[in-house]
Amino acid sequence: MPLDAISIEVIRNSAIFISEEMGVVLRDTAFSPNIKDRLDHSCAILDGRGNLVAQAEHIPVHLGSMSIGVKNLVEYAEKEGIELGPGDILLTNDPYISGTHLNDLMTLKPVYFKGKLVAYVANKAHHVDVGGVVPGSIGGARELREEGLVIEPVKIVENGRIRWDLVKLLGANVRTPRYFKGDLMAQIASLNVGEIRLKELAEKYGGEGLLEAWRAILDYTERYTRSKIKEISISASGSYTDVDYMELANGGLVEIKVKLTISNDEIQVDYAGTSKQVDEPINAVYGVTVAATVFALKSTIDPDMPMNQGFFRPVVIEAPRGSIVNPIKPAPVGGGNVETSQRIADVVFKALAKALPGRVPAASCGTMSNVMVGGRGWAFYETNACGSGARPCCDGVDGVHTNMTNTLNTPIEVIEREYPILFRAYELRPDSGGPGTYRGGLGIIRSFTVLEDRVTVTIFAERGIIRPWGLNGGKPGSGFEAVLTKATGEIIVLKPKQTVELDRGDTITIYTPGGGGYGDPCKRDKKLIERDLMDNRITKSSAEKDYCMNMNR
Repeated sequence: MPLDAISIEVIRNSAIFISEEMGVVLRDTAFSPNIKDRLDHSCAILDGRGNLVAQAEHIPVHLGSMSIGVKNLVEYAEKEGIELGPGDILLTNDPYISGTHLNDLMTLKPVYFKGKLVAYVANKAHHVDVGGVVPGSIGGARELREEGLVIEPVKIVENGRIRWDLVKLLGANVRTPRYFKGDLMAQIASLNVGEIRLKELAEKYGGEGLLEAWRAILDYTERYTRSKIKEISISASGSYTDVDYMELANGGLVEIKVKLTISNDEIQVDYAGTSKQVDEPINAVYGVTVAATVFALKSTIDPDMPMNQGFFRPVVIEAPRGSIVNPIKPAPVGGGNVETSQRIADVVFKALAKALPGRVPAASCGTMSNVMVGGRGWAFYETNACGSGARPCCDGVDGVHTNMTNTLNTPIEVIEREYPILFRAYELRPDSGGPGTYRGGLGIIRSFTVLEDRVTVTIFAERGIIRPWGLNGGKPGSGFEAVLTKATGEIIVLKPKQTVELDRGDTITIYTPGGGGYGDPCKRDKKLIERDLMDNRITKSSAEKDYCMNMNR
C-alpha cells in the first residue's frame, strides 16, 4: 500500500533529525577543538544510489559535494571489487573522489534492512592535520601529495570490526595522532547512530516504505525547484555573465568566469573561460564547484526550501577540465575547498544580482581567513569570522562566518588550554564594513602570541588585493591584512598567503575583511551613523568621508 503524504513528510523530517543527531554525536565524541568546538563537520543521509536525501545544518561546502563524493566512492568500490556489506565503513580523503580536500576525511556506511540496501549514512570532518609540508596541511604545496597523506578508499571498519592496524598506520603519518584517531572514532560513532535510527524508521514504515519516501521527497523538491525557476524566468530569462578573481601567492590574479542562463524551469551555469589550474593549492575540485554554485543558487531562489538531490536536477553545471574550478589530479586543492569555494559563490551571486536585482546582497568577505599554527608535537587550525555583505533591506552582520563555511571561531579559552598560545585581542574591526545606505558587516581583529620557539604559522587567505564588492552604489569592504610583530619590536607586514617561523614572544595579528555596502552611503540614515559611531563600528573620519556627514554641527 503506497505511503500517504503525511507519512512521507514524517519520514522526511525524521531523516533530517537523524542527520542532526549524527552531528551531535560526532561533535560530542570528537577530540580536536576544530570539530568539538569549531564544528567543522557535516552529516547526511543518501539513498542507495547516492542521492542526497537529508542533511544537517552543517558546512555548505561539505554537504553540497556529499552526493558527488558518495557516488564516486561507491563507483570506486565496485570497480576495485570492494564489497560494501552490513557492518562495513569506507574511508577516503582523496579530494578527486570525496569532492573537497585532504583534511576532510569522508566515511560512508551502508544501511541494510532485511538484506536490502535502503540508504547510506555519511559524514565529513576536517582533521586538523594530515601531514604535508606545513602544519595544518593547507598552503605551500605544488602538487597533491605535498598537501599530506592521500587515503585511497579503504574499509576502516570491516564486518563491524575496526581495523586498528590501519588506524595506527594512518595516525603515524600526521602531526596530531591523538586528535586524528579520536576524531576518526567520532566519525564512526556518528555513522553507527545514523544506521540504528534509520533501521528504527524502517521497522515502522518498512524498507520499501523508506525507498518510496526517498523517491517522493526528491521528486517533490525537483518539482518545487522547477516551479520557482519558472517564476523568476518570467522577468529574468536569459544569460548573465560576470567575473571575479583569485589571488596567487606572488600577488598575481587568476579569473573565475561564469555564464548563468535561466530558461523556463532550468538553470545552466558554465565556467568556460576560467583560468587554467595552477601549481598552487587554490584549485577547487568539481565537487567544491558544485557545492558553491548550488549554495548561491538556493540562497537566492528560496533559502527556506528543502535541500536534497531534487534541487540538483534542474541545475546544469559545466566546469572545464584542467581549470581552477575542475583541476586534473595531482593538482593541489587544499585551499580550493576553503577559499576558491568562496569566490565561486561570489561570482554566481554577482551574476544573480544582474538577473534578480533587489534579491542579492553585496559581497561578503570572500575568505575564510585560514590560520594554521604548529610546533613540537602539536598543530592548530581555524578559520576566522568576517563581515557579511549588506543586504537590500539592512546592514550586513558583523563578525560572522559566511557563505561556504558555517563554523564558529574557536573559543580563546580552549586554544590557550590546548596550545602554547596567548591571545592579545579579539574584537570587531572598525571601518571594515563597506559604506552604503546599508553598511557591510565588520571583520574582526584577532591577535595571539606564541609561547615557545620554532613555531610555524601559515596564513592562507583572500581579498588582500581585490576587496569585497558593493552593490547599487555601495562601496567595497576592507581587505584582508596580517601583521607579524617580533618580540624585538620589529613589525613585518605579511602576505595573505605566507608561511613564517616564530619564536617565543612573537605576535601575529590578523584583520579579516568586511562585507561590501549596499546603496548610496550618503543616503544612510543619520541615526544609524550615530549608532555606529557610538558603538565604535565606524570612526568620525569615516562618517565624514564615506557617509557625507558634517561632524562639526
